[in-house]
Amino acid sequence: MKHHVITINRMYGSNGRLIGKALADKLGIGFYDQELIRMASQKKDIPIEELRKVDETRASIWRYPVETEFQIDPQYHFYPMNNILFEVQSEIIRSLAQKEDCVIVGRCANYLLGPDCLSVFVYAPTEFRIQTVINRLGREERSAKSLVRKMDKERRYYYEYFTDRSWLDMTQYDVCVNSSRFSQQQIIDMLAVKYHALK
Repeated sequence: MKHHVITINRMYGSNGRLIGKALADKLGIGFYDQELIRMASQKKDIPIEELRKVDETRASIWRYPVETEFQIDPQYHFYPMNNILFEVQSEIIRSLAQKEDCVIVGRCANYLLGPDCLSVFVYAPTEFRIQTVINRLGREERSAKSLVRKMDKERRYYYEYFTDRSWLDMTQYDVCVNSSRFSQQQIIDMLAVKYHALK
């Protein structure tokens, strides 16, 4: 039996994660985002706090990778923790796709699974996303704007570093949705229809 996976890439503040979680709940299938860090931590026996520091980021080309006691370990020496996390998460994502229907957020999952997934990109205008961050985190506008810019840049660098594709190339996604134009429920209902069409 073939399993069906929905992957969600998202601009920061577009509510892509919330949409993915609500969609998984509606469909009664698994949801994987931060859970992937926990699973990688258990698989590699690396403290989850160390992996959270590098989640969905690429290693800096300006910094020597040995910054923690774990990077000094011979098996990780000279190899950035970012790359270690990406590799183990890639194994986990491919394994999940073989075992169950699920929603996976970020981590280049659409690239890893290729045509074997329904790939979604959630975006929204910058002002909408800034307001979302203000409402969600209680930040001042200037701080929220800076955070949106920073997180988008990190996600784009991460995706393009590990895939050699453009993060904003909409032709690589099956569905691209502007979350400022539709309610969360409308988007969930639309994606649920797409999911059921795969059955």
